[in-house]
Amino acid sequence: MSEFFKPDADAVEIVRREPCFSGFYRLERVHLRHRQFSGEMGPVLSRELFVRHDAVCVLPYDPVRDCVVLNEQFRVGAMDKSENPWMLEMVAGLIDKDEQPEEVAHREALEEAGLTLEALWPVTVYYPSPGGSNEKVYLYVGRCDSLGAGGVYGLPEEGEDIRVHVLSFEDALQAVRDGRINNAASIIALQWLALNRVEVRGLWA
Repeated sequence: MSEFFKPDADAVEIVRREPCFSGFYRLERVHLRHRQFSGEMGPVLSRELFVRHDAVCVLPYDPVRDCVVLNEQFRVGAMDKSENPWMLEMVAGLIDKDEQPEEVAHREALEEAGLTLEALWPVTVYYPSPGGSNEKVYLYVGRCDSLGAGGVYGLPEEGEDIRVHVLSFEDALQAVRDGRINNAASIIALQWLALNRVEVRGLWA
């Protein structure tokens, strides 16, 4: 098996940080050196870093009906590169207060989809774009009752306009294959559920 790099306490040296922009998000320019695979310290690099709150994404899943609940909403990041910037995705929110990821999952499920989650199954924690952003995503599958789910939700004061859909698991997976679902968190969660669905249904149904 290959041996992977194990950094020590001095593996990264921050020379200086420069603030570039500060709003709801921040942009910093970081000047740093890091240890190379040879063991020597490399040259000083200048990297822009998009500083974001960590996020929580949860896929509401009804193990009895074998359905998932997905949100449809406009996303500005897809506006210039997609024919349809109204994306089909999971319940999601930012950890912008002193709260645990599980609390965010329950709060956002209620705000965005009108759902009370009965349990959470941790899937993974990952960095969606570590080459330029420090955002970390906590990913869950949440047990729910999809009967009666649907409608339009969101906080008006935040300009949210979220339409809730209930899809059979197979239809949701086909939407991944077709490219209708094309955001990372939803693809990861649905593919994880495809691999672990028998176990999840066995424990939750």
